[in-house]
Amino acid sequence: MRLFDRKGIQDDSKAINNSSELRINIFFFSTFIIFCVIILRLAVLQFVEGSKFTEAEANRDMKIVPLSAMRGNILAVEGEKLAYSTPVQSLYLTLQKEYTATKTDKTTKKTTLTAEANNKSNALASKLAAAFETYGDPNEKKITTEEILEAMDLYSKKSSGYMARRIKSGLSKKEIAYFLEHKNEYPNLEVLEESSRHYDTDTVAVQAVGYVKFFKSSTSLDLYKDVLQAMKNNQDPGLNYKEDELVGFDGLELQYQKELRGQNGYKEVSVDPQNMTEKIVSVEPPVKGSNIWTTINKKIQLKTEEAIKDQIQWLHSHTVQGETHPDALTGYAVAMEVDTGNIITMASMPDYDTNDWATGSILPEKYEQIEKHYQNGTITPFSSGRSGHNFESTVLLGSTIKPLSVLIGLKEGFINTSSTYQDKGITSFGREGHETFVRNSSNHVYNSLYPYTAIEKSSNVYMVDMIGKKLYDKYKSKGIDVWDTYMKEFGLGVSTGIGLPREYLGDLNYKAEAKAGSVQSALVYASFGQQGRYTVLQLAQYAATLANEGQRIKPQLVSKITDSNGKVIKAFKREVLDEVTHFDPSYWREIKKGMNSDVKGAFGDFPYDFARKTGTSQQTDSKKINRDNGVFIAFAPRDNPKLAVAVVIPEGGFGSNSAAPVARKIFDAYDWEYGLDGTPKKNIVKNMNE
Repeated sequence: MRLFDRKGIQDDSKAINNSSELRINIFFFSTFIIFCVIILRLAVLQFVEGSKFTEAEANRDMKIVPLSAMRGNILAVEGEKLAYSTPVQSLYLTLQKEYTATKTDKTTKKTTLTAEANNKSNALASKLAAAFETYGDPNEKKITTEEILEAMDLYSKKSSGYMARRIKSGLSKKEIAYFLEHKNEYPNLEVLEESSRHYDTDTVAVQAVGYVKFFKSSTSLDLYKDVLQAMKNNQDPGLNYKEDELVGFDGLELQYQKELRGQNGYKEVSVDPQNMTEKIVSVEPPVKGSNIWTTINKKIQLKTEEAIKDQIQWLHSHTVQGETHPDALTGYAVAMEVDTGNIITMASMPDYDTNDWATGSILPEKYEQIEKHYQNGTITPFSSGRSGHNFESTVLLGSTIKPLSVLIGLKEGFINTSSTYQDKGITSFGREGHETFVRNSSNHVYNSLYPYTAIEKSSNVYMVDMIGKKLYDKYKSKGIDVWDTYMKEFGLGVSTGIGLPREYLGDLNYKAEAKAGSVQSALVYASFGQQGRYTVLQLAQYAATLANEGQRIKPQLVSKITDSNGKVIKAFKREVLDEVTHFDPSYWREIKKGMNSDVKGAFGDFPYDFARKTGTSQQTDSKKINRDNGVFIAFAPRDNPKLAVAVVIPEGGFGSNSAAPVARKIFDAYDWEYGLDGTPKKNIVKNMNE
């Protein structure tokens, strides 16, 4: 039996207590040390390294990289593609630091790539060139290493560092397969789908359709100035444009740029302090552009273009009024439906292949060939063709103004529908002893004239004595304003409302003549068509306004807009711009009866009664020699008008011989497709053959 004394037990308990206290003290001490280390580290981070991390965070940014949408199509009325996009695959490079590291020479201050970056960039360019050589289309021009290095933009002179660089567009199937299969070898390369723009090679209304250019080359236009401002203000990322994005620069391509473009997508990327991409944060896919359906009938358009070209050649080889017209080099025509305002044909000749612009720029030698006629001569005189003596497409109205002159005379009370005038073939105006004489064409004397026969015979002296001089006598200096008001009511000197860019409003010569010479002479010459130059589209709208008895309707070049799935987004209908209501119905009957110019040569077998007026406006060339421009307006049928047509052939001679034959072919083409009486003649022939 073992014995324990009380003292021993006490000593053991004391030893145990001392050991526990030691362990507790060690624990608290260790905890204290750990907290001290943490506090010290936090202090270092806050006071020593804090500024460095703050700077790094401040330099870290988010950038938006646009992704181009597929551009919509521009279609003829029956769905033929006049301008369209096809998908193409392009190879893009996103630069990394290893390719762009630079060094600066302390002496020259010149910045160059480091040796390592230079070697890696050259190696990548050489490898890509070899891949293109092996897998690319053998018929296409080979891309050199130097061209690839230029496209890489290693010094970010063309694009920001984070922006992907297009190395090659239009990859072949073999190239696409190669880069997808070897993606691990090219971690900073990606194949992206883009679109390529094309135009109908039949060259259908090309100036009206317009063309595209690179966005970076288009910022002179107001539309794209606004886009740039929106991009600077960091608004909707979908509004951001790529520098090499194709955008509309003229015609419908420009007018409907927003609809055709669709909505660009974008990538949101984080960038480092050197503005290089670190990672993709998010991706918003693009939305395909809408399709624009024009009112242009391709078949009628092509027949119109052919008719103008054939007529110009005819004028070169056949005598009219005893001479040929070799300086007739251009021609313009517009056909507009009277009831709808739809533009069926809009021809500006010569034209060209718009595909010359399709890549975003045009070769200098190509531009040199088209620089005088690449714009729409039916709405603007600038860069829209030149006749032999450099005449523009906007010419003086000539006798086509006479129906309106008579309307003015009737409304002002100078004449009535039963009044007569003795035409002696000559008249004068001005102070006694200083008179200026005006004669009829070819010195014709027409004797007794009613208002309608004055239009039919195209009497200049009637217009001078019964309208021009009387306007001056009644209103004196304010007569010009009265004349101007009438002109604009019929669309002469104001916008037609079509909305095409660069539309010219006309040249109001009568105002300049009144200011520089006399109001009387301005009104006299204006009364028979020698004091106002207007576009062919304005002439067509003017003819349609006569047909509609004072109702001026908007020319419609687009019938509807559909999305990429065919859903109609917007439809365009008949739109009345102005309506002249102060003319008595008898006045309209009188002028329509008078629109009966002799055009038997062109319309001898025409099966419809139709209203027409020829014009021969004189214009002096650089040697002060008078040249005749052919002008013609008409609408058919006379009593239930369906189509209005205007044709101008600068330096073509008399309108009856130069412009009228073109109009006849337009009417025939329309009659075949739609029917001037509402029944398409092609259907009648089809039924007869069945």
